[in-house]
Amino acid sequence: MSNITIIVATGLNNEIGTDNKLLWHFKKDMEFFKEMTMGKPIVMGRKTFESLPHMLSNRLHIVLTKQSLSIPGVIVLHSIKEVLEIANNYDEVVIIGGASIYKMFIDYANKMYITKVYKEYKEADCYYPEFNYRDWEKRIIKKEYENDTLLEFNEYTRKLVKKN
Repeated sequence: MSNITIIVATGLNNEIGTDNKLLWHFKKDMEFFKEMTMGKPIVMGRKTFESLPHMLSNRLHIVLTKQSLSIPGVIVLHSIKEVLEIANNYDEVVIIGGASIYKMFIDYANKMYITKVYKEYKEADCYYPEFNYRDWEKRIIKKEYENDTLLEFNEYTRKLVKKN
């Protein structure tokens, strides 16, 4: 099975967006996103795809949707099973959102890159799903400030379950 990685930036209360848009624009977070996804297949929901300013270069776009769509240059799939099957052809597939897609794949992921934005966004209408932190090993990659806001770039790796 291939590696399923999630990448997301969240506010202090796990907020990720409002009105199908990100709540912030931090250049350092966008650079981190690009570095972590470049050359890899990226999986997203239809709304996330529609929110992109353009196709992201050097990444295979996979859109998971219930709708019957045909998008040039994009693989359109309709189930988690289809995504997992196509993921078997790659070393790593990166889930980039939105909230319902994160919720569908969090149990399949073995790695998460979570940029914690140390700020609250009360206007949020979209949140990253809760998960059990005890199931994950956290490593802080780096901490940086941008526009007087602390960004903490974290890597979470799923702990291996020991079998008796």
